[in-house]
This record gives sequence, structure tokens and C-alpha cells, in this order.
Amino acid sequence: MTRQEATRTQRTPLNRERVLRAAVALADATGIDTLSMRKLAQELDVVPMALYKHVANKEELLDGMADAVVREIDPPTAGPDWRRVVRTRILSARQVLLRHPWAVRVIESRTGPTPAVLAYVDSMAGILRDGGLSADLTHHVMHAMGSRLLGFSQELFDTSGPSGPPDPGLAARYPNIAELAATAAHDGASTVGGGCDDQFEFEFALDLLLDGFENLRRQGWTSTREA
Repeated sequence: MTRQEATRTQRTPLNRERVLRAAVALADATGIDTLSMRKLAQELDVVPMALYKHVANKEELLDGMADAVVREIDPPTAGPDWRRVVRTRILSARQVLLRHPWAVRVIESRTGPTPAVLAYVDSMAGILRDGGLSADLTHHVMHAMGSRLLGFSQELFDTSGPSGPPDPGLAARYPNIAELAATAAHDGASTVGGGCDDQFEFEFALDLLLDGFENLRRQGWTSTREA
């Protein structure tokens, strides 16, 4: 056996899981925009055609990457308070997405929910039902939470950029916005805009929603109740 043949024999066999792990690591290192089947093949030291035995195309690769990331979210913890269980898991999802900043774009770009996302959402709905929320209320809760269930939310505007005192002209025209901007806690890495504490804003809104849903549960709220 030649040295080249021995090296080929000792290689870790290529499979779908290995392809997806390598793709996630490559996107973490270089960004999702630079990811290609060719670069992934180079990373795995295989010819590009070898990848197509495990993923049919780039879109299927992205589907699998989204699922691989979602599977990193911690399973639900046990506890009598459904709000704490949901909150803990959502914050776990948030930490996963912070480890993979590209994943939000990929998840949002899917034309339909992938299997791991469906399993996650189904599990979260089960937590709500086990917590005493009716199927009707759970349905509306899932709509109200939206992407927040997966640990991220879409901000109204992209306000990223350098923080600092507002432009005097803009402050004169929009005094209320200027006043709010001046009260913001500073977090340079925030994804909700310079000057905002991203984690605080996320948890603040999450807690408001969860407390509101619990109040509705206690009231026996139903969407069919007559006004």
C-alpha cells in the first residue's frame, strides 16, 4: 500500500453530520456570505462532488446548518413554573445564536421550517400546554412570540453605528427620540443599536410577554370571548 493510499484509508469517513459540522465551523470563522460548496470541500479535503452524496445542493446544506444550530439549544428544564422553563430555554437559544451570528439570517431565509425548528417549536408549545395554557391561548402566544421563541427579534430600524450625542438638528426635530436615546445604557456590541443594552432589552420584553400570558391564563382568556 502506498503512503497516499494509507492516508486515504485513515481519513475519517465523510457523512452528513461531518459535512454539517464543518459547514457551521466555516461559517463561524469566515461568515455565511463566503460559504460555498467548493470552500467546504477544500476544508474537508475532498472533491466538491463528494459533498453532493450528503447534501443535494447549497439550500439543503443551509437547511442542515440551521438544524445543527437549533439542536445545540438546551432541552427544557423541569419545573412547576412554565414561565421559568420557557424563559430559560429561550435564553439558551439566544446564547446559541450569539455563538453563530450568521444563523439568524439562515433561519429567516428558509422557505419553510426545518425539522429541528419544527421539533423545537412543538416542544415549546407542549411546555405551554403543560403549564395550563389552553390550545387557543397557546396558538396566540406562539404568534405573539414569533422569532423570540428562538432567541432573537427583528428591530424596527437598523440603528447600528457609532453611539454618541444626537445631532443637534435631529434632536430639535425629534425631541422625544433624542430624549430616549440619551437615557440608553451603553453596549457597544448591541444588535439593537448603538447605546442599547441588547440583552436587557430582550429579557425586558420577554418577561413582559410571559407575565402577560400568565395573567391571561389565570383569567381563562379565550379569543372567542364576546366583548
